[in-house]
Formats: sequence, C-alpha cells, structure tokens
Amino acid sequence: MDLKEITNMYNFSKKTVVITGGAGVLGAEIACALVGCGANVAIIDRDTSLAEEVVKKIDTSVGNYIIVYGDVLDREKMDEVAKHIIKTFGDVYCLINAAGGNHPKATTSPDLSFFDLDPQSIEKVTNLNLLGTIIPCQVFGKYFSEKKEGIILNISSMNAFRPLTRIPAYSAAKAAVSNFTQWLAVHMAQEYSPNIRVNAIAPGFFLTAQNKFLLEDKETGKLTQRGQKIIDHTPMARFGDAEELLGTVLWLISPASAFVTGIVAPVDGGFSAYSGV
Repeated sequence: MDLKEITNMYNFSKKTVVITGGAGVLGAEIACALVGCGANVAIIDRDTSLAEEVVKKIDTSVGNYIIVYGDVLDREKMDEVAKHIIKTFGDVYCLINAAGGNHPKATTSPDLSFFDLDPQSIEKVTNLNLLGTIIPCQVFGKYFSEKKEGIILNISSMNAFRPLTRIPAYSAAKAAVSNFTQWLAVHMAQEYSPNIRVNAIAPGFFLTAQNKFLLEDKETGKLTQRGQKIIDHTPMARFGDAEELLGTVLWLISPASAFVTGIVAPVDGGFSAYSGV
C-alpha cells in the first residue's frame, strides 16, 4: 500500500455524516473537521442557535453542512430528521452520537448528598446519554441494515472505565453506552452485515460546558481541587483539546479501521493507564 492509497482512506468527499449533539464542544469540532475533509455533515441539535455559532468556523469551500433541529429522545422526530437528511444529501455514510451531558442536580456536592439526588435529574442524565444514543442507532441502524453497510461511532467517557466521584448518573450512563456499543457491534455484524461497524471513543478530560464548573473556579479561573487531581493523575499533565479527538475519530470512521468493530478507544492523555503510583 502506498501513500496515495493511505491518504485516500481519509477522503470523505461527498460522504454524508450525521452528528447528534453537533453544536456541543466535541461534536462541533468533529463537524468542522469533517466538512474540511469534504464531507456533507448534518448537525442535529436541540439548540440550533448554538449550531449557528459552530458554522462560523466551518470551511464550506470543501464540504457542506445543514443544521437540523432534532431531539434524540424523540423517535418520531428522529425518523423525520433522517428522511430530511437523506432527501438533502442522499446516502448516509456514518452516524456519530455526540449528544450527551451531565446535570448539576445529578451531581453530589457538600450541599447535596447522594441520598438526596433528585430522581428526575438522574433519569434525565441517564436518558440523554443512553437512550439518546440508542434511539439514533435504531433510526440510522435500520437504514444501514437495509443497505448492508454503515458506520456508527458513539461517544462514551473515561468514567465508563473508572467511575468518577460526584457524578453517579453520568458515570453509570456512559458505562452503559460502552456496553451497548459492544452489543450493537456484534448484533449488526451477525444479524445484518459485517460491513456495519460500531465503535466508540472515550474522551478523557476536556473542558466543556458540562464539566467546567467542576474543574475550574468560576471566580478565579484556577483549577478546583478536583481539577488538580485530574491533572495529577494524567501522565501528560493537562486537559485535552477538542481537536485532539479528531485523529481517533477519523480513523474509526474511515476504511483504515475496516477490521475494527466493538471497541471503546480512550483518548485521555494516559489517564486510564496510570495507577497513581
């Protein structure tokens, strides 16, 4: 295999990629990169105003994009969204499930014990992360099953490997996403086609709207005690930049990983490898 063949594996020109939660920090970075690689990107989000901010960074001289309102917890709405995307761009190549997040009321603190966490907030976090991954996989997975090929990439988390303090609902939900990713990979390959691949990435610690309040002091901007513990436990001694997910993402959705399915790849600066000693 020569350089041209390898390079061509990462040519996404005219391939349609659907990204749920595409207006979030990580989803937006992926969306911008894929448009830059020539893809047709459908950004699905409940807050399309955030998506409008994202597109200011998109280089439309190479690829194309559309912004679609969608709720990943609404199966009927997601069916409508899928039809709209297919009508606009044609064949869908890949689904990336980036919708997810935590909630302060599902997070323990000195003022809020585990025993007093609001069950509705726990349910909200669980549904957003787990059900919000399963429903898009049902919608686009059925489409992939009919054409006998397709790629699904889920977003798990480092706390699926090692549960983190204070966020029981988010940790449990992301662990379920990892398990579901493996289950779906086997199911799609055995029941429909080995050309349907399902994988996930597990980002380590990246500053996002969901976790910033836990990692940085709002007043001073300095690391919280929790933030410092994370840095101390990360061999690379820093938080990740969203763009540093891209190499793993592009590999997992490209033909370069054609024999890879059912994995959850950590992108974590060595956090999961370090025992603390």
